[in-house]
Amino acid sequence: MDGTPDLRDVSAPGRLAGPDEGVSTAELALAARNHGLPLEALRYDTTPPGLHYVLVHYDIPAVDGDAEGWRLTVGGRVAHPLSLELTALRERPAVTHRVTLECAGNGRARLAPRPVSQPWLVEAVGTADWTGVPLADLLAEAGVADGAVEAVFTGADHGVERGTEQDYRRSLPLPVAADPARGVLVAYAMNGAPLPPQHGYPLRLVVPGWYGMASVKWLCDVTVTDTPFTGFQQAVAYRYRQAADDPGVPVDVIAPRALMTPPGFPDFMSRTRVVRPGPVPLSGRAWSGHAPVVRVELSADGEATWTDAEVAVDPDRPWAWAAWRATWTAAPGAYTLTVRATDASGRTQPLAAPWNRGGFGNNLVQRVEVVCVE
Repeated sequence: MDGTPDLRDVSAPGRLAGPDEGVSTAELALAARNHGLPLEALRYDTTPPGLHYVLVHYDIPAVDGDAEGWRLTVGGRVAHPLSLELTALRERPAVTHRVTLECAGNGRARLAPRPVSQPWLVEAVGTADWTGVPLADLLAEAGVADGAVEAVFTGADHGVERGTEQDYRRSLPLPVAADPARGVLVAYAMNGAPLPPQHGYPLRLVVPGWYGMASVKWLCDVTVTDTPFTGFQQAVAYRYRQAADDPGVPVDVIAPRALMTPPGFPDFMSRTRVVRPGPVPLSGRAWSGHAPVVRVELSADGEATWTDAEVAVDPDRPWAWAAWRATWTAAPGAYTLTVRATDASGRTQPLAAPWNRGGFGNNLVQRVEVVCVE
């Protein structure tokens, strides 16, 4: 680079991969940092923290072991600003919600042309029991002023993205943030233990039903505003766009998806599954942020015909994935098993990928290559 460098020299704008462009070293480095769920871990009702997907935009902040001095401030357009130590939050009545989180970019690497970014396939998902304090309670205690429209959440992670230096910040409309029925949590525990560093220790937001970008980690501030937030992660990133100059629409609620626990056993490199002839048990998970999953279908004949699986929805855990199971009778040969979910709002996974420039919300059906051998 010539002259004095600035942030634009180290932080490139978003782009699409060329027709013959492979995954870059930079994308591989992102993939090494931000791991997905091993699909065999779909067998767990709640994902062990080390197997839950991880997406960290910048660095994991350095926080001392007991988070001494960590404070959450609640301010802006409120009557009574709050400044809460972690100990004070833990002393409040605790609430636990089982919530499935999915990265908005899940499926990005399966698009053509491929948006250059974290190259997710289908594994950017996980489900945990999150424990904390309802955000609605904190906002009610602070006293939201008339005319307020959003709550803006600031994390302690800091970096540069597409030339913009920033703390990670996102907002929620107040009808979502302040509604007790939405279940938004200020969480300090995951599966009954303190949050692991990569999952936001010591404090994070958990927004049920929304893609993971809304669940701000390392949460340190909530600011209530009377105008919509226009920060980078809200107005530039995480928008469905068809072209670079398209203002787009915001990414928000999770689209329906079903995933299959890989049957049989795998080839090391290709992950092609190998099964024996006869009845083969199939199972997996399905979820949607719009409404409960009401149907999961399977096809083993190139999607010419479909068979319904048995779906078990837990009405007491509306924000968690549902389990499904079925039996497929295998005969020697090569197959592609396809699985798709439909929710109670009528939304169904597509058979062709819904393309957009950021690679968001690609809930294309999962197709699993299986070989049945004697």
